[in-house]
Amino acid sequence: MKFASFSDFAAACRDLPAGDAEAAAAVTARDATLTKPAGSLGRLEEAIAWLARWQGQNPPHLDRVDVLVFAGNHGVTAQGVSAYPAAVTAQMVANFSSGGAAINQLARIADARLRVLPLSLDRPTADFTAASAMTEQEFLAAVKTGFEAVSPDADLVCLGEMGIGNTTAAAALAAAVFGGGGARWAGRGTGVDDAGLARKRGVIDRALARHAAHVADPLACAATFGGRELAAILGATLAARRGRTPVLLDGFVCTAAAAPLAKLHPGALDHAMAAHVSAEAGHRLLLAELGLRPLLDLDMRLGEGSGAAVAVLLLRAALACHLGMATFAQAGVAEKSPD
Repeated sequence: MKFASFSDFAAACRDLPAGDAEAAAAVTARDATLTKPAGSLGRLEEAIAWLARWQGQNPPHLDRVDVLVFAGNHGVTAQGVSAYPAAVTAQMVANFSSGGAAINQLARIADARLRVLPLSLDRPTADFTAASAMTEQEFLAAVKTGFEAVSPDADLVCLGEMGIGNTTAAAALAAAVFGGGGARWAGRGTGVDDAGLARKRGVIDRALARHAAHVADPLACAATFGGRELAAILGATLAARRGRTPVLLDGFVCTAAAAPLAKLHPGALDHAMAAHVSAEAGHRLLLAELGLRPLLDLDMRLGEGSGAAVAVLLLRAALACHLGMATFAQAGVAEKSPD
């Protein structure tokens, strides 16, 4: 799909497919016959119905799980908002390629295919305290990369990111879309000290003041305050919805990247589940704004899609129970007595 303008992208969000209610209902009906008290597996049961709804099949499958990690560099790092230099983004991409990062280990144990997609790492976005991070066309080019990265053969897509400075971009984007300033949304990211945190919050507040005219348009906000990797996540999230593929969002940056969709279309993130709630300040608040309930709360704040990959293990456990458990009739177990 080609997006020539913000309006083209917004138009693609107005006609989104619904999930398959019959497939979800069939999962729920089977759950009621399994050898357990009704609802006793809690959110594991909900997760399988969610998978069935968005895969459009009963039972759902997890034969192909894709982890897509998008990487980008940010001009705002010139303002001293990160504890690490911008060169670390490319160095970590190399680490992903050699199999040395956390996401490599987690994707392997989750039996997921990992793809890392760097976006113009030698050409950081503009410093958004001085100009919009991306032009409309730069933003749409990154969106296209993410959109095209989603395979129609995937049963589940996990989204992740890498980019020094991107918690600042995510916090600024969340502030622009949902209101509030740096103090509400900015956290320590890669581990800035108190002075660095104050500087980060001030950078966000200056940017919000400079670009106040853009806050009414969620896509303009994404281009003004975001990054190429955030734009790619936005494109991938839309592609998955249009292809009826369920999505696991990783942490704060991923959630902020996808948030403009929810502003463009109510229910646009119904196919997306929050894999976890990050220890990064602002993520719990952002999930509340979006009405997303995280599967896990492990104080993780690494990024890379790491929380999403861990959540795949939870979904595999849920699916194993749904497919492998005997029914009351098969096991010869008496069901609950009627009241």
